Amino acid sequence: MTRFLFACMVMLLLTQQSMSQVKPEWEAIFKQISEAVDKNSKAYSSLLEVTRKTGHRLTGSPNGEKAEAFVFDLLRSYGYDPVYQSFETESWSRGTLTVKINRLTYRAVSLAHSPVKANVSAQLVDMGNGLEEDYLGHEAGVKDKIALVYLGILPGSKTGVHNLHRSEKTALAIKYGAKGIIFINSAPGNILLTGTASVTGKLITIPAVCISNEDGLKLKVSLQSKPAAAQISMTNFSGNIKARNVIATLKGKTKAGEKIVIGGHLDSWDLATGAIDNGIGAFAIIDMARTFKTLHLQPERTIEFVLFMGEEQGLLGSKAYVAAATKNGSLNSIQYMLNFDMTNDPRGYSASVPADKVLFEGIGAFAKQIDTSFANTYSSGFGLHSDHQPFMLQGIPTGGASGRLGPEVLKCYHADCDDMNLVNEAELKNTVRFGTMLLYGIADSKMLQAKRMSDDEIKEQLLKSNLKEPLQLAGEWRWKDQE
Repeated sequence: MTRFLFACMVMLLLTQQSMSQVKPEWEAIFKQISEAVDKNSKAYSSLLEVTRKTGHRLTGSPNGEKAEAFVFDLLRSYGYDPVYQSFETESWSRGTLTVKINRLTYRAVSLAHSPVKANVSAQLVDMGNGLEEDYLGHEAGVKDKIALVYLGILPGSKTGVHNLHRSEKTALAIKYGAKGIIFINSAPGNILLTGTASVTGKLITIPAVCISNEDGLKLKVSLQSKPAAAQISMTNFSGNIKARNVIATLKGKTKAGEKIVIGGHLDSWDLATGAIDNGIGAFAIIDMARTFKTLHLQPERTIEFVLFMGEEQGLLGSKAYVAAATKNGSLNSIQYMLNFDMTNDPRGYSASVPADKVLFEGIGAFAKQIDTSFANTYSSGFGLHSDHQPFMLQGIPTGGASGRLGPEVLKCYHADCDDMNLVNEAELKNTVRFGTMLLYGIADSKMLQAKRMSDDEIKEQLLKSNLKEPLQLAGEWRWKDQE
């Protein structure tokens, strides 16, 4: 497509509103970004270095502290004056674990925020998907028993079943009186998955563990013909520690008082190095910051690059950021929060609200002109369980890039196989390229249509998105009526 035809296409697509948001000069700037990242990206090499130097990046651990310092020094080497944002958190780390069912020992891993010490024995009862309807429809109940729950949605379940997070399924097990919960991993391959079982980031009252897909499905079959007795014995560590978000700021040219926050979590679980979750997101953001400095880019608005700790334990770092910004009044200056969590090889952009759809698609049109592999898709909607959530619940527009990861990668989510061999360097470069274009466009746009939502507007969107139940389970539904 010639430049003339492309320009005509863009002019036809853009409305009067969009022409006040999208700048023609972005085409040349985005080409610079694409070329600079293709030739000189440091995202892959930096991620490789941190995984070799620190291993996992568990919040509160010596490894986590080393990772914070590594990122701080890296951003400083790129010409920033980064700062630490310290916050206190309840640190959790695994100790010993034994899971026996009918006296046979099973391979298992403790889920985070399980008790410091537990030794429970009880009948094992199959609770299917572990949703509210499974408990209501189970005549024998789960009180004083150990629940066996599938981590995802079981094949053969009725259509339209909405899954819950493992922490929310644990909260339901506790609500109905279970003495413990054993999750069956959804991913095959004898993989063990970890993650928090707490909706609050605090210790839960029952032990929660995960066993492999193969072992769990065999158990489900055997429970149909004969009962089983289960025993979970564990020790863990928990105590208050300090963790640190790392923040680097690029001051805006003419609208420095308006801020775009781009963030992703640096921390990981401890079974592997967390290269995918969330090494690819965190180090893409760091490389975006490097690209801005390398090309001397200064958009109209201020950009804050934030690497959060404590996401895996309950969004602790992003909650601490929002709490501090609320206290000092800077929350009102945030126009968008862009979140990169396991974002990989983007093909489009997304936002919580559709107000700036034209802007996002206008940015994407330039990106597609540079690289036709970018499909320029767009989606909008509310979602939970990553660092955008605390911002979204305060009505701040959120967004990001819509990427893709193959099933061979996704099966290692929170598992002992999440290592550098899963990271595709070319796809990571794409995250940096298209992410930097999105970030620059939003920060440099003449105007932004999306505004901070009122409490009533937030509530309406949460209800439309069927997010009331998970927020109630987490104790974060702040509205008092019975809608």
